[in-house]
Amino acid sequence: MSGHEGLRSGQVAEAAGVNRQTLRYYERRGLITEPERSLGGHRLYPERTVTVLRVIKTAQRLGFTLEEVADLLEAAGHRHGRPDHGLRGRARMKLVEVEELIADLQIIRSTLLEAIDAGCDDLMTCADRPCCPLPFADLARPGGQEHAR
Repeated sequence: MSGHEGLRSGQVAEAAGVNRQTLRYYERRGLITEPERSLGGHRLYPERTVTVLRVIKTAQRLGFTLEEVADLLEAAGHRHGRPDHGLRGRARMKLVEVEELIADLQIIRSTLLEAIDAGCDDLMTCADRPCCPLPFADLARPGGQEHAR
């Protein structure tokens, strides 16, 4: 890219639906390559950066962490790598996580519905009642399932 081609950071951020701070953060994390600079010192990103940013945001929306996204981007650059490092393998692993989260959320949902139906109005009062549907004992035990994520 010559010194006059490319998109400025504001253009890239707007086209990808992120803010400039996010753009710089991804750059520092190595998710997008450091851009060239114009003669006036402005960052000039290749148009492909917009696509990369959209890919990052989509992958995050699907539940991938930034570290996982970085691995996926790296795997995409090395197509001859192991199949389990690509999107299909990672998507299978992420699907298992999501299904576990859905199961947890369904338990939380049903417990909240039970608490509403039971008329629970005060956590401290409910904690002392054996008929309370909230799982105080299960959550308070060391090693108990923690649903807050």
